[in-house]
Amino acid sequence: MFRDSLRLLYHGSNASSPVVTKKSSAVALLQEFDSPGVFPASARLDRSLRTTNGFTMKVWDAWKYPAFAVNKASSLALDVISHHVWGPRRKSWGIEMTILSSLMRDVSRHSALADIAMVRKAMSIGGLVPLPSDALVTPVTFRVRKRNLRGMLEACDAMEDGKRELSGEWIIGKRLWQSLQSDYKSTRRTGEWVSFVDQTKIDYDSRKGQSRIILYIHGGAYYSSSAAAQRTLTIPLSKYTNARVFAIDYRLAPETIFPGQLHDVVSTYFRLTDDLRVPPENLVVAGDSAGGALGLALLLYLRDNGYTLPGGAMLFSPWVDLTLSCESWDTNAAYDIIPTPGPTAHLHPVIMYLGDTLEQSITHPYASPLFGKFDGLPPMLIQCGEAEVLHDEIVLLSHKASLAGVQVQLETYEDAIHVFQAFPFLNVATTAFVSCREFVRHRLPCIQSHSPQVLNSDTEICLENDTDNDNVRVVRGDGVETNSGWQKVQEQMARENIDRSYEAQLSSAVPPSWGRTWLDLETPNSSGSEAEPTTPCVTVTDPSRVLRRAASTPALRRMQSALSVFSERSVASQYLEDWPARRKKFTLSPTPTRPSSPSESSHPRINIPALATSWAAMTSVASTTYLV
Repeated sequence: MFRDSLRLLYHGSNASSPVVTKKSSAVALLQEFDSPGVFPASARLDRSLRTTNGFTMKVWDAWKYPAFAVNKASSLALDVISHHVWGPRRKSWGIEMTILSSLMRDVSRHSALADIAMVRKAMSIGGLVPLPSDALVTPVTFRVRKRNLRGMLEACDAMEDGKRELSGEWIIGKRLWQSLQSDYKSTRRTGEWVSFVDQTKIDYDSRKGQSRIILYIHGGAYYSSSAAAQRTLTIPLSKYTNARVFAIDYRLAPETIFPGQLHDVVSTYFRLTDDLRVPPENLVVAGDSAGGALGLALLLYLRDNGYTLPGGAMLFSPWVDLTLSCESWDTNAAYDIIPTPGPTAHLHPVIMYLGDTLEQSITHPYASPLFGKFDGLPPMLIQCGEAEVLHDEIVLLSHKASLAGVQVQLETYEDAIHVFQAFPFLNVATTAFVSCREFVRHRLPCIQSHSPQVLNSDTEICLENDTDNDNVRVVRGDGVETNSGWQKVQEQMARENIDRSYEAQLSSAVPPSWGRTWLDLETPNSSGSEAEPTTPCVTVTDPSRVLRRAASTPALRRMQSALSVFSERSVASQYLEDWPARRKKFTLSPTPTRPSSPSESSHPRINIPALATSWAAMTSVASTTYLV
C-alpha cells in the first residue's frame, strides 16, 4: 500500500504526466481535416509566430547551461530510481527507454540554449551500438536538371540550370550485394546481357525478388539529420526486404523552405525512373517522420499531375499534420522522445519549414498530407508507436486513406515511441522490419496495380555504374564505416562470412506478419467451422496455432481499419456460404488505380463526414480493434 501511494505521488507530481482529455468523435476529426485552407479549431500552433534572425548567445546566459545539466541529471536520476523501485512508466519499457524518455522530455523548453548547428551535430551522432558489418554504402552526387515539372513545382523547376547538386547514398545488404555481383560476373562471362530478360533461361523469381528499389526519405523535422544519420533504418531495411535502397539528402530548413524539399524528392524520383530507367512499379517510397510526410506528398504530387505512381509506400511514424491538432500531442507528451515545439519561433520546425508562407501553406496537402485526398494512391504500410505524440494523426491518416479506397496496412506497436525502428535494442524494431519484408516481398506484389518487372540489361548497367565504384564502403549495422574503396571492399567481402542470424526471424515457423491483420474476424466458413479464412497471398494450414503464436507477441498490436470492420461484419451474414471465394473483397480495399488527377479517379467520391457518421458509434481514432 505504501509503495503504491509513493508511485501515485511520483507520477502525480511529475510536471510531464499525461493530460487526460475527452476524446473527440471520429466525425469531428474527419471534418476538421477535410478542407485544405481551413485552420482546425483544435490546432496547437500559434499562427502569429514568425521566423527569427537566429541564435544569439549572451555572456550572462552562461549560467543556464549548468542549470540545465543539473535539472536533467536530477530528472534522470529520479526516473531511473522510479524504474527500478516502482516499475517503468510504460509496462514493456526497459531501462534504455526510460533513460531516452527522461533525457528528451521537456527539452523544447530549453531551446534557447542551442542553435540549429548544435541540433544538427547532435542528430548526426551515431555508432554507439557495436554491431557487425551489414551493408555496402555508395555515396552519390548528381546534378538537378530541368524536367519540365508541372503544377506547384513548375516555378522551382524553371529555376534549375543544371548546376545545382544533390547527394544521397545507395545502401545494399551484403547478401544481396554478393548475389548481384555473381549475376554481373556470370552475364559478362557469357556475354549474354539478354539473359536478364530471357525468362526461360533464368531464375525468374530470384531476379524479380532483387528488382525492388526503395527510395528512402529521412526525417529530422525538416531541418536536421541526413541519409547517413539514418543508416540504422536503411541498412536493416535493405537486409530484410532484399532490396537496393537509395536515401536522398534533400535541402534542409530554414535555408530552404517549402516546397524546396518536395522538389528535391520529386527530382530524385525522376532520376531513378528516367535516368536510371527503373520501372515505377518496382519502386517503393519509404520515409520516417518528416520524411514519411514528404513521401506521401510525393505520391500526391505525382497523382495530381498525371505522372506514374510507384508500386507502394512504407511510412514510419509520418508527421502528416503541421497544425498539431490531435490529442496525442498532449496525452503522449510524457512518454515520447519527440519534444512538443516550444512557444517561441526559435527552432520551431513548422516555422522554419514554411517560413513566411505559413498562413498559406500549413494546410496545403503537400505540407500537411492529412488535409489531402487519397484517391488512387498505391498500397501503404504505415507503422507507428502507441506512445508517440503523432499516434492520433497517423491513425486518422489510415482511416481517411482507407475510406478513399487505398489499401492500408496500419501497425500500432505497444508502448513504442516515435520511429522506434531506429533503436536496435528494441525487440519491436526487429518485428517491424520483418513486417516490412513480408509487405514488400509477399503482399505488395499481390495487390499493387502493376506487378514489378525483372530489370532489363540497360537498367542493371545503370544501377551497377551508380553503386559499384571506388566510392563504395562497408558499414556496420549502426552506420559506422569499417572499410572503403573498391579494391579493399572486394578483398574484405571475399574473406568474410555473411552474418545470417537475422534469417532466423524469417523461418517458416514465423507466420507472415501481414497475415495476422485479420485474425480476429471470426466468420464461419462454408462448412460451418470456425477456421481462419486464408488470405489471397498465403495459406494458413493451422489457424489456431498461428493465432496462439500471434497472441504470444504482446509487443505488437495490429489495428484494423474501422471501415473494414464495419463493412465486413454488416454484410457477413449474406456471404457465409461462399465466404472463401469472397473474402478478398472484404479484407482488402479495392485495388487502387493510377489517375492522372483526382478528378479522373475510378473510385467514387466519398463524403467523409457522412460516411463516418455511420460507423462513429462503434469506433473512433482512440478506440481501435487490436489483435492482442
